[in-house]
Amino acid sequence: MTPYQDYVYAYPHKTAYRPLDPRPRLRDVWADESRDALFHYVHIPFCEIRCGFCNLFTRTGAPAELVTTYLDAVERQAAAVRDELGERAKFVQAAIGGGTPTYLEPSELERLFDIIALDGIPMSVETSPDTATPERLAVLAERGATRVSIGVQSFDDAEARAAVRPQKRATVESALDAIRAAGIPVLNIDLIYGITGQTDSTWRASLDAALTWRPEELYLYPLYVRPLTGLARWETPQEWDEQRMRLYKLGRDHLLAAGYEQQSMRMFRRSDAPVLGGEDYTCQSDGMVGLGCGARSYTRGLHYSFDYAVSPSAVRGIIDDYVSRPLSDFTRAEVGVRLDADEQRRRHLLQSVLQADGLEKALYRKRFGTEVTTDFPELSAVADRGWLTDSEDRLRLTPDGLAWSDAIGPSLFSAAVRAAMSAYDRR
Repeated sequence: MTPYQDYVYAYPHKTAYRPLDPRPRLRDVWADESRDALFHYVHIPFCEIRCGFCNLFTRTGAPAELVTTYLDAVERQAAAVRDELGERAKFVQAAIGGGTPTYLEPSELERLFDIIALDGIPMSVETSPDTATPERLAVLAERGATRVSIGVQSFDDAEARAAVRPQKRATVESALDAIRAAGIPVLNIDLIYGITGQTDSTWRASLDAALTWRPEELYLYPLYVRPLTGLARWETPQEWDEQRMRLYKLGRDHLLAAGYEQQSMRMFRRSDAPVLGGEDYTCQSDGMVGLGCGARSYTRGLHYSFDYAVSPSAVRGIIDDYVSRPLSDFTRAEVGVRLDADEQRRRHLLQSVLQADGLEKALYRKRFGTEVTTDFPELSAVADRGWLTDSEDRLRLTPDGLAWSDAIGPSLFSAAVRAAMSAYDRR
């Protein structure tokens, strides 16, 4: 069994979503939902380049007029969603992702912040080395961004080329200097291990280079070669799993020794880093409201979005459709998946047990009225492998269990979700 099956950042995955018929009105979807601790996500589907490993919903080379019409559509959607959810909606955390939000010019970023109109809450924004300019970062700082996440992936120019991410180390370092100069409280740096030609020595060098800026957070991602991406034709070497696992452990131990604490298989936080807000929001139970054509929204019983694709032609078609929509189209959920009681339990399990802190049994019991180990007897197989500990108050992955998170997570998917994902027509 490979330890690298799939990254479970949300459950169910978008490939399990299907067109909703009839399309429910948002005010009905949210009628019985708690709305006092919501997460707000805004999706900007534009990038300057498409990296070889990227399977995100994004397009390159968007002309200025398309960016304008996209922001027009986001503004229409924001107005519709505000009206549908009503005054009870309270956002306590937000993120702007993509794509690359800083693909937008400074004036366009100003307009985006005016549209979402959120002040005084923790807000994260994604950026890239080429677009993290002082002018754009000044807008983020002035408009209240508390976290900036930059995809560096590697400080080695040859490794960046191998991942089909043409960039120069000098550009990366200039961007990191600019982020620190902007004074945004939390810097996250993304790095990737498992790149062709990467060695223990070059991986350690990238880690040390990142540590020069003392980032509050570091995410270490294993390289995946997914369908329809630039690397999809790459022939996977048999020793690749061993390489990724070795580099993962090297990176984990290196960061732990440097004063970072492991939050999940991927996430490491500096032990003295500020934790900015979010205490009122829990991803297991609180809702999320998305704006933009690739953004998801979550309620207890329904996850919904617009259509999803990876290939450039299909993505362009979805974006073109989105920008043409009238305000009335944004009052209904269009594509999604319904979560029955079992799927809600399963989502809580996955959103908890894959974190280093694990699953709090009392919280699960309070929410569902049942015991997690009774609901999911398959957890005993995870424990038998030495990957899971079961104490009086928590289920928690062992260090080896965290290393195998990308196999453990998919093993806990329901049969229905696995079937829907397998039947999805990738495009």
